[in-house]
Amino acid sequence: MRRPRILASAVIGAVLLLSSVPTAASATQFADDVDPVIADMLEDFPGGLLLSPNHAVWPASGMEMTAPGETASRSVGTCATGRICAYDGANRNGRMLSWPTCGTITPTSTFTIASAANARASGYAQVRNGSTVVTTVFAGNWANVNASSTNIRCFL
Repeated sequence: MRRPRILASAVIGAVLLLSSVPTAASATQFADDVDPVIADMLEDFPGGLLLSPNHAVWPASGMEMTAPGETASRSVGTCATGRICAYDGANRNGRMLSWPTCGTITPTSTFTIASAANARASGYAQVRNGSTVVTTVFAGNWANVNASSTNIRCFL
C-alpha cells in the first residue's frame, strides 16, 4: 500500500515540476511561512500557484487570494513590498520606476523624480542631486522631492 503512494507522489511531483510556471514560487520555497488558509485553498482547488507566503492565484479561473501578513504590511501605496519606488508626480502619482535591490539608480534625464517611496523592511533611500542629499525616505515611508534630483541611493 505504501509503495503505490510513493510512486503516485513521485509522478505527481514530476508533472508539477515540469509544468510549473517559472515566475511562480514553489510552496517548498516558503516552507512553514505559507498562510494556513491559502495552503488549504491550494489543496482544495487544483491549479493554484503560490506567488508568496500570502498570495496565490488560479490562472484558469482568474481567482486570486491574498492574506494579511508581515510582508503585506510593508507596501507603501502602489510601491510593492521590498521595493524602492520613484514617481514623476508628487504624492506617489504619475509614472513609477521601482527596483528591489539596494544601490544607486540614475533614471534617464526625461524622468524627473517628484516623489519616492521605500517599501523595504529596513534601511533608507536618499534622493540625491549628484552626491548631495535632497530627501531621505526611511523604510515604510514616502516623501515628495522638492528639489532637482539625479539619482536615488538605497542603504540597508
